[in-house]
Amino acid sequence: MTIRPLTLFDLPLVRRYRDDALTLDHIRALTRGHPLGATGLLAYVNPLRHIYSALIDDDAPLLGGIIQTRGEPFAKLLYLAPTSHFDNPQLPALLERLVVRAGKWGAFHVIAETDESGAAFSALRQTGFAVYAWQRVWDASLIQNADSAPKSGWRRAQSFDLPAVRRIHYQIVPQLLHPVDPAPKRPNGFIHADGSCFASVSYGAYGAALTPWILPNESDAAEKISSLIASLPPQHGRPLYINVRSYQAWLEPALEDLGAKASPRQAVMVKYLSRLIKDEAPARAPLSTARAQPTQMSRMDTDE
Repeated sequence: MTIRPLTLFDLPLVRRYRDDALTLDHIRALTRGHPLGATGLLAYVNPLRHIYSALIDDDAPLLGGIIQTRGEPFAKLLYLAPTSHFDNPQLPALLERLVVRAGKWGAFHVIAETDESGAAFSALRQTGFAVYAWQRVWDASLIQNADSAPKSGWRRAQSFDLPAVRRIHYQIVPQLLHPVDPAPKRPNGFIHADGSCFASVSYGAYGAALTPWILPNESDAAEKISSLIASLPPQHGRPLYINVRSYQAWLEPALEDLGAKASPRQAVMVKYLSRLIKDEAPARAPLSTARAQPTQMSRMDTDE
């Protein structure tokens, strides 16, 4: 069994399995297209980018990809293919190779999204991944009358909004998950005028995706989602998606009432990585002639 990086000579193999791949980063696939497309393959063989794909080269070949956005403390698994070869006992070894690559990039942890009932879920568990949340991606393109909703209330977030954005994040995302789901470094999205809601946005050639942060005590969540969609730039027929994690499950009834369609629930998994400190400095030992000085204490007079 040989695990090696993907090369341009593997293009016929990629084309063969393009329609039999499991996506492990759902939002990226929906907004930017299939991870095994021609453009994606060129990115995998570009050493200047933090995108890597490996291949098990045997009778039941398996491919897998991973990516890290520069500046982020984590990496994401992109895909595994083909699904018909997930019974290959070397699948955990392929996943471990991808994780090792993320460690070389300096990532603290790796994230993957998958169906709990699939074969990939078991392989991820064997590799050390654990579920920390669940998510559903809702197709908001089916929401009726969103264009007629009032556009007031939401505006593009600016750099001076970053403290408010982080405050909203800390109120919604459980504290134990902050290392895995960190507060944004840039206010890339829309913020409500009252400073109580924020929605990050991701655009791609194939659509746009929103991740709203709306507090559970907001009684008009459906209205705010409608006005948020109305505040977006024209999509020109491209789909719009809304991603909801399990720690914001109170948004799902509002989306259902608006007419959005939910995808099957996915497990969001994480594997923590340990990093080696290369520039360590040994602690200096005390000189053998050094003597410890005893602590001198004097009696204190008190009024008691």
